[in-house]
Amino acid sequence: MNRLSREKLLGVELSSICSRNRYSMDAAPVIAELRGRAGNRIDILAEAAGLWVGYFADEYTRTLADALLEIDGVGPWIEIGRKRRGMPPHKTP
Repeated sequence: MNRLSREKLLGVELSSICSRNRYSMDAAPVIAELRGRAGNRIDILAEAAGLWVGYFADEYTRTLADALLEIDGVGPWIEIGRKRRGMPPHKTP
């Protein structure tokens, strides 16, 4: 049975924290939770935050998205998130 690596599981968890708090009007506790869970894996935090911002940022998630932009290294991941957002949904042939 294949399992996800610890790194992938951490990325999923960080993305889940973002999604669970997407409409928060106070991003400080969310950022603290993300940093706490990421520990020294700032690279994984930057990837998860950038992908999330690129995919989900809109007028309703602006507070969290703006705070996530302050995380070092998110820049390159934002465009990947935007590209994924623009892809057509998966469907069966």
